[in-house]
Amino acid sequence: NARFLADVRQRFPGDDARVARVSLIDEGGERRVRMAHVAVVASHTVNGVSALHSDLMVQTLFADFAALWPGRFTNITNGVTPRRWLAQANPGLAALLDARIGAGWRRDLAGLSALAAQAGDAALGRDFLAVKQASKARLAAHIQRELGLAVDHTALFDVQIKRIHEYKRQLLNLLHVVARYQAIVANPGAAWQPRVVVFAGKAASAYVAAKQIIRLIHDVARVVNSDPRVGDSLKLVFLPNYGVSLAELIIPAADLSEQISTAGTEASGTGNMKFALNGACTIGTWDGANIEMAQAMGEQHMFVFGHRADEVAQLKALGYDPKLYVEQNLALRGVLDAIAGGAFSHGERDRHRGLVQSLLQHDPYLLLADFAGYVAAQAEVDRVFADRAAWAERALRNIAGMGFFSTDRTIDEYRTKVWAAPAR
Repeated sequence: NARFLADVRQRFPGDDARVARVSLIDEGGERRVRMAHVAVVASHTVNGVSALHSDLMVQTLFADFAALWPGRFTNITNGVTPRRWLAQANPGLAALLDARIGAGWRRDLAGLSALAAQAGDAALGRDFLAVKQASKARLAAHIQRELGLAVDHTALFDVQIKRIHEYKRQLLNLLHVVARYQAIVANPGAAWQPRVVVFAGKAASAYVAAKQIIRLIHDVARVVNSDPRVGDSLKLVFLPNYGVSLAELIIPAADLSEQISTAGTEASGTGNMKFALNGACTIGTWDGANIEMAQAMGEQHMFVFGHRADEVAQLKALGYDPKLYVEQNLALRGVLDAIAGGAFSHGERDRHRGLVQSLLQHDPYLLLADFAGYVAAQAEVDRVFADRAAWAERALRNIAGMGFFSTDRTIDEYRTKVWAAPAR
């Protein structure tokens, strides 16, 4: 650290504030090692794993280091392996792709782009929907075995599977489920698009808020799934014991992929890539690799909503007051009142009151600010899904845009940009 800081002082004479900011030791209060600083100083290349994250890293978290070593920072977007996440997990879709565009995509995923020219073909759309339906039937059978819950496998399968964390906003998804439930109960005769909402994921053992969210999902599911006024219009499922093998069953069955982290918080997950590769349409924020996926497939083929990263920063800088969004939105107020008032708590009236109060007082991940936009995007999902040919075309265009998001491309970029290793 002494040698490093001597170099900083030489490069930026008299800038003691900069020296304090970049020091490998945090001298404020109890002295601590800054592990991220150690990593940057000790590495010759630093990667942000998606374009937005790489930009934010240079502009904010590591701005001082980027000024020292601008060439040290790069972007290599994550990818997924098509061997596991398409060829193995979804052999029906893989066979359909082989028949339509040849098997070259198995060795070079960029070959999926050939599918775009055929995305509007009616026969291909019907074949794709048949493959998807078979995957949904398999998942429905698993849900019946595991949970004893019968779900309609012709419904829209709306899926969020990932680590349970406040920034990933499983709670925002659940607020929409409650709003949808209340709307169905208020008007059960309306032409509701049947929907099965699936959650799965694990929380850190000491993460109290995440575990409260899991408990609330189960509580809401117990009420929704047993309400005869709702029937098959809405089912809520939390699948236990989430892992890779379960993901291989869920992902091919998904119609809608939930990628709804607060903009600026998601480095680059890969679940969004796995879903799109298997023909799920994405509802998501302008965040992480969602941005590059939207650019690859066409933003109009993704259901984008919510404040963007710069808007999030501006809103917080101006003094974000979550209660204002509740006052302006009767549906949101009804959802929060029901949760806080014990409508889903089965005799324990205050079980979830603290969760709601925390949102109203703090809401660091802007769930309440993004709620209206999210609900509007979900209404658009319903509208498009009702037109089966239009949905199939959109899903096929999602697949066609996924050629870039292969681990083969990612690793080759590491080879050239980081390791400087020769091609084999």
